[in-house]
Amino acid sequence: MRNIMPTQVSFPRVSLPDNERVTLISIGLFSAFVNLLMMTGPMFMLQVYDRVLPAHSVPSLTSLFLIVVFMFAILGLLEYSRSRLMARLAARFRMRNEETVFRAALAHEGGSVALNDLDQVQGLLSSRAALAIFDLPWSPLFFAAMFLFHPYLGVLALAGTGVLIGLALLARPLTKKSQAIANKAQTRAQHVSSSLQTEAELIRALGMQGNGFHRWHSARTEALQAELSTQDRSAVLSVTGRSLRHLLQAAILALGALVVLRGEMTAGAMIAGSILMGRALSPIEMIIGNWNQITRGYQAWQRIAPLLRTCTAKPMLPLPQPRADLSVKELSLVPPKGQAPVLRLVSFDLAPGQALGVIGPSGAGKTSLARALCGLWPPTTGQIRLDGAKLDRYGADQLGTYIGYLPQNVTLFDGTIAENIARLDPAATMEGIIDAAKRAAAHQMILDMPDGYETRVSLLGGQLSGGQVQRIGLARALYNNPILLVLDEPNSNLDAEGTEALNSAIRHMKAQEHAVIVMAHRPSGIMECEQLIMLDRGLCRASGPRDEVLAKTVRASRQDPALANIGPHRIRSATG
Repeated sequence: MRNIMPTQVSFPRVSLPDNERVTLISIGLFSAFVNLLMMTGPMFMLQVYDRVLPAHSVPSLTSLFLIVVFMFAILGLLEYSRSRLMARLAARFRMRNEETVFRAALAHEGGSVALNDLDQVQGLLSSRAALAIFDLPWSPLFFAAMFLFHPYLGVLALAGTGVLIGLALLARPLTKKSQAIANKAQTRAQHVSSSLQTEAELIRALGMQGNGFHRWHSARTEALQAELSTQDRSAVLSVTGRSLRHLLQAAILALGALVVLRGEMTAGAMIAGSILMGRALSPIEMIIGNWNQITRGYQAWQRIAPLLRTCTAKPMLPLPQPRADLSVKELSLVPPKGQAPVLRLVSFDLAPGQALGVIGPSGAGKTSLARALCGLWPPTTGQIRLDGAKLDRYGADQLGTYIGYLPQNVTLFDGTIAENIARLDPAATMEGIIDAAKRAAAHQMILDMPDGYETRVSLLGGQLSGGQVQRIGLARALYNNPILLVLDEPNSNLDAEGTEALNSAIRHMKAQEHAVIVMAHRPSGIMECEQLIMLDRGLCRASGPRDEVLAKTVRASRQDPALANIGPHRIRSATG
């Protein structure tokens, strides 16, 4: 491969397990015997034209043919075996890396294409182009045989090979730009399609189906045009390479015939040289013909490699279950791919058995703080410690069992209600699921549904109301009895019964010496909170006991109208 690709192109080095290394060695050995057996056809032609025909020997022809049948049977078996080995090597490569790639895709914004990239790499590894790379080092063997037949044949073969290699070197710069444009356009079309499907009901309700189709059609047309442009260029290269190979084989025959007429070579050598020429150029033609797939696989690997380096988890000793002792010191936070901080020097402590309310106007940084507390956004500066350990000292899945999180916008996974509450845990028990549902006051609501806990829901909740989705989301956050509960606007869609269930769940958490953090706009959300902090534009304007902070908020709202939407008067009246 390195012989025909530009010098600046190189695949990142990867370490292979012993079994995959043995498989690669086996494929290399099989390729050696395959290419040696490829000499069977030319040698058969040489013997037939130079020995059998002049001698008119039928027994010799029969013997030679039986030998050829046996050799081609072995060749076919070896070809089949190495194809199977290559396909399984590609499958093992995917299986070994798919969990890491999956976690990387979840951890990085825009990483959703990583799994598709892994498919592209697997497809390249199991393709004929990958096997052509194993055949390429054996091409000099065929060129050497042509030089043995006659120097002229060898020189013509090398010259033709140089032309094809030049064509291969030209392939990447000719298709690189168009391939990049096609990939970008395809990704955009997929994003447009996904967003329109997600908001299908809203689009129908607002009469936007025509406009939505126009937007998707425009994106898809742009992607299609870019794909056609890439395919056209790849087709030109492929057809040119194939035509050149046919021309070179014809040229070898013509030159061989001329040499035969001059009495410097036999007719059998002429025919054998033509076959050898085709075999020598076959790997190069295969690579040129599959250049589009090679380019896509290479670009996919280039995207996966840094993702793997970034997200490969360092081995760490598992920490014991922590106490609900949370400490946030001078936390500043810049969102992923953001530039301006959304939180600046925020500090507070939360002890076991306490509940902390976080209030502030829209855009104050409440949701950003919730994401940081759950380990979703790493601190830019400052520290978040749980029972004395930084959050990154806990594995992502381990931390998720200790922290229950209810996001501002609750979404449900495709599956049953029970699976959603259990966080898709295949080992979950119905006792644990029902316990979480009861603490969220969702048990009876679920039993009243047609299939109870087996009722299937979709990404958008299906036929469930916003309040039902939020209560199921609360049950999911309470599942497995987390030590810290982070609730972002938990009562935005709840009725009086749901709000009472929420407050009851908070009281239950505190009674267990666990801790709760509530980001709230509505006063009923912080009724069970002893401590309160008020955020404004990413800064902590006030913190301390709830009533003291509310008093400061009332005074601040009189001076700054932007703080009036916190509703301090309503909060004071609701909390007494």
